[in-house]
Amino acid sequence: MGELVGCYLMPHPPIIVHEVGRGEERKIQKTIDSLENISQEIKQKRPDTVIVITPHGYVFKDAVSITTLPSLEGDLSQFGAREVKFKFENDLDLAREIMEETKKRNIPIAEVSEELIKKYVLPKKLDHGTIVPLYFVTKHYPDFKLIHMSYGFLPFEKLYEFGVAIKDAINKSDRRVVFIASGDLSHKLTPNSPNGYTPKGEVFDKTLLQLLSEMKVEEVIRMDKDLIEEAAECGFRSVCVMLGVLDGYEVNAKVLSHEGPFGVGYGVAKFDVTGYKSTSLLERFSTIEEDPYVKLAKESLEYYVKYRRPMPVPEGLPEEMYRRKAGVFVTLHKKGELRGCIGTVVPQKKNVAEEIIRNAISAGFEDPRFPPVREEELPEIEYSVDVLMPTQPVKSKDELDPKRYGVIVRKGFRAGLLLPDIEGVDTVEEQLSIALRKAGIRPDEDYTIEKFEVERHEQRVF
Repeated sequence: MGELVGCYLMPHPPIIVHEVGRGEERKIQKTIDSLENISQEIKQKRPDTVIVITPHGYVFKDAVSITTLPSLEGDLSQFGAREVKFKFENDLDLAREIMEETKKRNIPIAEVSEELIKKYVLPKKLDHGTIVPLYFVTKHYPDFKLIHMSYGFLPFEKLYEFGVAIKDAINKSDRRVVFIASGDLSHKLTPNSPNGYTPKGEVFDKTLLQLLSEMKVEEVIRMDKDLIEEAAECGFRSVCVMLGVLDGYEVNAKVLSHEGPFGVGYGVAKFDVTGYKSTSLLERFSTIEEDPYVKLAKESLEYYVKYRRPMPVPEGLPEEMYRRKAGVFVTLHKKGELRGCIGTVVPQKKNVAEEIIRNAISAGFEDPRFPPVREEELPEIEYSVDVLMPTQPVKSKDELDPKRYGVIVRKGFRAGLLLPDIEGVDTVEEQLSIALRKAGIRPDEDYTIEKFEVERHEQRVF
């Protein structure tokens, strides 16, 4: 049985390499000292294989990637240090086992082979996100095979699950493995940052490192996405994968250093496995709350994708779904982005159940803004169902509240609807402007306004 002997968060600024920094690296000496300590520790652990996940390798929007070239090599010539070069044997057996475990979980994965590199004219050299951490490791311990992988822009929960697939593959092997999450923290940490500055950069760095030091895994995976985006980091997704690799283990975490004199945050941390847990957090991340409205929308779309016909109304739903009549909107999201939204203002079917079944199909196949949903997308689709309450005429805009009320604007046969509590729509003016554009009504025309509330049912992952 294989063994995970160590996990590490390591930054990758090329300037930290002496042949690149030529003295400037002394400004981040704490980081250098931490990486040296980690590398000496790795020497003592004598791993057979080192896995590096990097944000600067083959990064795809909709898939993680793993390189299957027989040998992996690269240098720092683009940073003026051609003499810093490495060549590693790829641990292809373990790499392929990781791919198999990943596919079992329906996580999209790209195999970066010779054929793929030629087809898309990709670089063959290892990236600096891999070379810089290994520059320190190989000074103390060069006798290992390498596995090179990159995260994709998948939901954080999916990246965590990818880490679990890696863990399972390690356990099935006979390898002693070290896992390195390569990544820098905020790139907007100080006013002298070349990427601009935001005070939230420091908030992001401190928050993430504090949560990691306490192994508050759920809070990491559910960190504020706006904060993550504004921080302009490149290591958070590497961390999500690493935490999945540690799923089911008791872990002693320690942040060794953090500094950012060049405006980019460099955090170094180690995660020592000390035992085993009886439960896996993956179940909490991948369990969908059984809201019957959401569940029916999900089952309806999946049934239609598979059989190309609407599913019959199932038995066992709450009685209200058989006798209640109301307009319903079904909204689909994928990776946090809208993927379809179709609904009915007034009921078209004999009950809410039939309304949901019909509108879930419409959201997936008839929203003109998007192509039809494909089968391979289904595991990534998130659903919400809004049941509309009766509309009320509005005499004054003071009666509106975009968080509480949706709106319908009308002029003759033209009408536009906007649901309440939509992300990014914070004012009445924004709400009405969008609704008017949808209806093709000019703001200076004489139009009527109606408002309505909704009963919102959302897919919740916890």
